Amino acid sequence: MTTVGLIGSGNIGGTVARLAVAAGYDVVLSNSRGPETLTDLVDELGEHASAGTAQDAARVGDLVVVSVPLKAYRAVPVEPLAGKVVIDTNNYYPQRDGNFPELDSGEVTSSELLQRHLPDARVVKVFNNIFFKHLDSLARPSGAVDRSALAIAGDDAAAKAEVTAFLDRIGYDAVDVGPLAEGWRYQPDTPAYGTIYSADPTDWEHPTQSDADKLRTALAAATR
Repeated sequence: MTTVGLIGSGNIGGTVARLAVAAGYDVVLSNSRGPETLTDLVDELGEHASAGTAQDAARVGDLVVVSVPLKAYRAVPVEPLAGKVVIDTNNYYPQRDGNFPELDSGEVTSSELLQRHLPDARVVKVFNNIFFKHLDSLARPSGAVDRSALAIAGDDAAAKAEVTAFLDRIGYDAVDVGPLAEGWRYQPDTPAYGTIYSADPTDWEHPTQSDADKLRTALAAATR
């Protein structure tokens, strides 16, 4: 049994937690407001879920999901994540996060900022380009003909292999985009962001399958 720690348990983090529990993982949830605010979600998820602080989730998680606003990335615990695989779900939204000149210039990607903050962790970018409701409803068993794929990027091949196995267990194929520097290919305002999983680009309430081939085509069409 692998334990998944979640630093941030909002729309994406909470959905990943639900999929992980359904796949047989234990989860430790955390957020910025304190464990007591996660009682309802823990009760919903059942005996395989518990709540703690971000330090708790980082310490006990074999795999740790960071799903906090980019402006808060420096608050992610550093020492307990050394050597661990860290999934980064984040996107850069200047209207929410304020301006980061190095991101505005394209010097680095948002996941590279997190990797710099966590120099001894192994960061893999995933879940950032899919609406949380689609993430929940599109999960399918391995081998299903209507299975969707998610893009991953990371600088550590072994970490990407672990994340690919995790995605497989929770219901998704993986498309390896390359290093974290290539994560821009599925950030906001790219063809692979959001609407690729939506039956109607103007109405995100209705999901549609996006398999590996469709995703690769969208990733290749990205421009800066």
